[in-house]
Amino acid sequence: MPLIQVKLIKDVFTPGQKQEIIRKLTDAMVEIEGENMRPVTWCVVEEVASGDWGIAGNPLTTADVKALAAGAGV
Repeated sequence: MPLIQVKLIKDVFTPGQKQEIIRKLTDAMVEIEGENMRPVTWCVVEEVASGDWGIAGNPLTTADVKALAAGAGV
């Protein structure tokens, strides 16, 4: 039984975007494993609090991720 775990920084993605992530990742797994695996493919989206995620020893916030998405550096 496949389990897809996705961790995101809180408040970066909308509920609709998270639903799209779930659908598309499930579709990708089913494309590899076959349609019979769709009913038993789990996808869990977990949100991490802003600032509780770090890269290179530096905390990353919701604002940082939104700036990256907009094309600015962190």
